[in-house]
Amino acid sequence: MSTPLSHIRVLELSRILAGPWAGQMLADLGAEVIKVEKPIAGDDTRHWGPPYLTSQQDANPTNSAYFLSANRGKQSITVDIRQKEGQAIIHQLVKSCDVLIENFKVGGLQKYQLDFASLSAINPKLIYCSITGFGQNGPYAQRAGYDFLLQGMGGLMSVTGEPDHLPGGGPQKVGVALTDILTGMYATTAIQGAIIEREKSGLGQHIDLALLDVQVACLANQSMNYLVGQETPKRLGNAHPNIVPYQSFESADGHIILTIGNDSQFADFCQVANCSELIHNPLYATNQARVRNREVVVAHLANIIKAKTSDFWLQALEQKGVPCGPINDIAQVFDNPQIQHRKMQNTLTHPKNGQVPMVANPINYSRTPIAYNQAPPNLGEHTDNVLAEVLGYDSNLITQLRQSKTI
Repeated sequence: MSTPLSHIRVLELSRILAGPWAGQMLADLGAEVIKVEKPIAGDDTRHWGPPYLTSQQDANPTNSAYFLSANRGKQSITVDIRQKEGQAIIHQLVKSCDVLIENFKVGGLQKYQLDFASLSAINPKLIYCSITGFGQNGPYAQRAGYDFLLQGMGGLMSVTGEPDHLPGGGPQKVGVALTDILTGMYATTAIQGAIIEREKSGLGQHIDLALLDVQVACLANQSMNYLVGQETPKRLGNAHPNIVPYQSFESADGHIILTIGNDSQFADFCQVANCSELIHNPLYATNQARVRNREVVVAHLANIIKAKTSDFWLQALEQKGVPCGPINDIAQVFDNPQIQHRKMQNTLTHPKNGQVPMVANPINYSRTPIAYNQAPPNLGEHTDNVLAEVLGYDSNLITQLRQSKTI
């Protein structure tokens, strides 16, 4: 079947997570993605383990679970861009590519003539996406930026974790590299927007994406709470700054999450909890009142919820249509019948290791389904094929490049 981006070729000169996540998204949408890696070492995340996907012959495994999470659907070629011959390979590939993704430090590719100015002179239609910690300009532009650092600098950790006065209080990062992933998603959107614009102008352009900018943009309601209310948001643990009750509660045998989004749902909860008198109590009647009286409301509801088991609340509230749920660990997530029905886990055939498990892309098109046709590649798995089929190199030239350690 046709896929949305089957007419697009992407050259990925990125590693770690933000750039590879964007490349994987484009590959899922059908683009041909050629990932350029360092000879011998490859993408840094190939070695970020254990765990690894290994075969008995692997003394130095290069397929970590981390690498596998962000690199399906791609072809891997190894090129030493420090060598003139390696730069020439990239220059030739760019002629037939629509998109280039890179996450080198600002100016880091200019000395190799692989910067936007150099490559757009070769291919004026090239869409060149640069991902850095702080952007291409500004006082921090030359700094290196990693997800954890940007979660802190971008304000996310100031609103994540328990309040300082509670046990375990203090700033806390999110459990996955969320800033990287969000940047990869923004990159995917920006690239597709540039592809659409190119249909009108016939020209490519430079996309400048910074992890810090993305993190600030994704503060969402918390940033607007500050800009509108002029009060700095604080950490609330699992509670919501604008909705009550919208948090986790301890039950008789565990915990549940209660996410009441309006007054009608609160009234339904009160009926299930046998506390209907609260519906007309001015402290509880409206969300605005519940937010203003958060401590009183939460303490009262906590005592009610703790009196019965999680199963009681989940079943009774679900029957009443009150949004609630359990707190699953990741094993429970993949055992969940809804996740299984939605086929969020699948497998791909790996050249060394047979079947490799994959987490599915959550996009479901009605006519042009996501493409799952290439497991995360072994390091340099496609070097010879790409050089021969895309650039027309013969076997002798490929052998010479390998002997000179260019590839």
